[in-house]
Amino acid sequence: MEDLSLHILDIVENSLSASAKTIEIRIDEDAEHDLLVIEIVDDGKGMDAETQQKALDPFFTTRTTRRVGLGLPLLAQAARECEGELQLASGPGKGTKVRAVFRYSHPDRKPLGDIYETIRTIITGRPEIELRFEHRKGDSIYYFDTRDRESND
Repeated sequence: MEDLSLHILDIVENSLSASAKTIEIRIDEDAEHDLLVIEIVDDGKGMDAETQQKALDPFFTTRTTRRVGLGLPLLAQAARECEGELQLASGPGKGTKVRAVFRYSHPDRKPLGDIYETIRTIITGRPEIELRFEHRKGDSIYYFDTRDRESND
């Protein structure tokens, strides 16, 4: 994948496949501390410990449309290539939290890409889900919550 927004879209697709109704995406670009942190949290069906281990294996997938699952393994690899890591926390019936940490200034860090178009794609394609999005960059914060949109109707 060419940019991190495509990784985010892929992880969100995993969340939707896991029956998530609410998804939170947080991006923190902290150049001062040389960190980029991406978190995706969902309220889907979650995974037991064994499935979490397998989820980081590119040759494991729960999908029936292909025989490999590349979303989490590729994001983990992208983070490791930038002196970072991927953390996965989940439990059956408790949803899943994916946290990818990158060294912000690392020359191999992929660009964030068009994250706002990615968010628009998610909302347009799945208008029934609750989506919370927060993007921090320096002193700027962009926040969007589909529940706010509905309360304005």
